[in-house]
Amino acid sequence: MNTKNLTLMALLISVGAALYLVIPGYGEGMKPDFMLTMMFIGIFLFPDVKSVFLLGATTGVLSGIFTSLPGGFIPNVIDKFITAFVVFAVIVLLRKAANHLILSIIIACCGTLLSGTIFLFVAIFVIGVNIPFGFLFITVVLPAIAMNGLAFFIIYPIITTLLKRTSFKTALSN
Repeated sequence: MNTKNLTLMALLISVGAALYLVIPGYGEGMKPDFMLTMMFIGIFLFPDVKSVFLLGATTGVLSGIFTSLPGGFIPNVIDKFITAFVVFAVIVLLRKAANHLILSIIIACCGTLLSGTIFLFVAIFVIGVNIPFGFLFITVVLPAIAMNGLAFFIIYPIITTLLKRTSFKTALSN
């Protein structure tokens, strides 16, 4: 892992954090987590265990700090960490096919579904959120899947095109 890669991962997460902060909340003040989208892009670009660990941990901590849900720090850390490694496993299993935009978007949407589901289960069963799972799933997770899928569709091709013109060593340059 070199400094260039660490810098790019930090930039991705910081752009995700900035997007997360400016997007207004909905459905009990919850909002889609664009840091998740940037984490997925980072995993696609740097599919190795160290990078995934850093991306998952950093995204989880920052999402936990910025969450609008009281007590949401722990659910954010848990869900981002698990989701990062599940998405990493899927990308490794589908290495060649995962480079296609449509499959990448599907992986990102499934990752958002997994992340949202884990977050809600932890929030409901560990910290005792008194809102029904189904209501939160429909009003928060499903719109987040759509928004993260759209954001991934727009941002990922831009980043991949830019990186092909640079000296960064990513999964795209191999």
